[in-house]
Amino acid sequence: MSASVPDIEKGEKHFAEPVLVTTAMTEIGVLTSPDTDRTSNLLVALHRVNDRIESLSGFEARGITRVLPEERHAASALADLQIIVLWFGANISANNMTTALFGPLVFGLGFRDSVLCAVFGCILGCASTAYMAIWGPPSGNRTMVVLRYFMGYWPSKLPCFLNIVLMVGYNTLNLIIAGQILSAVSGRSMTIAVGIVVVAIVCWVVAVFGMFVFHTYERKLRRKSCFAWLCQNTALMYGAPRYAWIPQLLALFVLIGCAGPHFDPTLESTGDTITLAANRLSFLSLCFYVPNSWAAAASDYYVYYPETTSKLKIFFLTLAGLFSSFTLVYLLGIGLASGVASNPAWADAFAISAGSLLVAAFDGLAGFGKLCAVVVALGIIANSIPGVYSAALGVQVLGRYGKAIPRWAWTSVIMLVELVLALAGRDNLLVIFSNFLALMGYWVEIMIVIVAEEHLLFRWNRGFDWARWEDRKYLPIGIAALIAFLLGWAGAILGMFQAWYVGPLAEKAGFSDIGLWLGCGFSLISYPPMRLVELKLIGR
Repeated sequence: MSASVPDIEKGEKHFAEPVLVTTAMTEIGVLTSPDTDRTSNLLVALHRVNDRIESLSGFEARGITRVLPEERHAASALADLQIIVLWFGANISANNMTTALFGPLVFGLGFRDSVLCAVFGCILGCASTAYMAIWGPPSGNRTMVVLRYFMGYWPSKLPCFLNIVLMVGYNTLNLIIAGQILSAVSGRSMTIAVGIVVVAIVCWVVAVFGMFVFHTYERKLRRKSCFAWLCQNTALMYGAPRYAWIPQLLALFVLIGCAGPHFDPTLESTGDTITLAANRLSFLSLCFYVPNSWAAAASDYYVYYPETTSKLKIFFLTLAGLFSSFTLVYLLGIGLASGVASNPAWADAFAISAGSLLVAAFDGLAGFGKLCAVVVALGIIANSIPGVYSAALGVQVLGRYGKAIPRWAWTSVIMLVELVLALAGRDNLLVIFSNFLALMGYWVEIMIVIVAEEHLLFRWNRGFDWARWEDRKYLPIGIAALIAFLLGWAGAILGMFQAWYVGPLAEKAGFSDIGLWLGCGFSLISYPPMRLVELKLIGR
């Protein structure tokens, strides 16, 4: 970034853009009506509180406003490397490892079947997210704002709401798993509930205030370039996923060394031919859902890249970061699950919780093993922060009333909701996990199908005017996209296989979860003809 452009992510204000609270309140008519002295004083006080918090946090405060080309960061090899590190650091976490436990322990798959399904499901899910990431640099807009260009201003609010639910749900699971690990490390002297509260507080502090310390020291040490660079890349590792991978990766390497001998690569799958095929597809789909869920927020982290950044470069760097991280933790999770059958201590630990199984895997290292388990638990924070970030943005995208509240306040509300949900569901992790993941995975891929078809079939040579992200007269009506989205959901319901519901087509397919594939198929077929009619009748 040039010297004339303020660094928004470090709390420096861009004077061309009004303060968020004042702008938003004016937009909804609060300041344009006759105000009493008491109301005026309250607004001034709130304005000052907001300015103070934003100046302390160092957290990017611009909300959903488009990042203009002149505000972007300069292209560099380090910025490209950070793409890989961002996704790698955010996803080598225990919650993603838990997904892989389902292969051997829930679906009865052997080691080889579990590995193959996990790897190929991971490739598909990572590619979907990488595709959605390419829209960040050219647009300068967040993912749910970009979606307005493909689904219309009003219809895009439905995926936006679902994305908020998705991010809150994932972070709720993160809190539960971290609480389980901390409880197991303490020998049950700390309850899971207390562990959840501890991790939730740390997540909230990091999300709202955590970058203040880093930026304070960075500014003081800026003249000492080497030392400043070292601080920039090591301080507050858990405050940003770009740095969390360092202790996290070391802890996972230790886990491989001490638990690897107990993995059982000879474990075979169970069930007849039809059951085995159904379980393979269900587990492959499950491993697809998790990396694919990031697609609903992928563009959010690229809005400061130059608009001329190569889409292919963004795609492959994102794919590399996602695939390397998910493959690592998936294989570790499958290894742990394969050892449960032959290791009574692991089986007893898993009977308590998934977090206890992870702690039991470090048992041979005594106190150092417990330290590694704590590092793994805290690594979940790095996975949670991007989700909280995108969920808060989503609330602002929903409407002008959402924009009236600054994002740090929405971050606080979202963390409180996640804390309450985690405390309520702390004893039913695997049930919540299996039901929630699949349900949320359906809509994300249906959305991607619509975006890809609009891009490849109708917008290949037309392009977009990214500056008109709030112009409802320019954006598509979105009737075709909405109907295709709902039809996709109908297909997903027909093929859904969950503990609480089995779709008729899932039953015909040997009780396999084919909801994702049917949902995509329904949208893939229905969208193009309806979009052609919409363009002919409406013209946009």
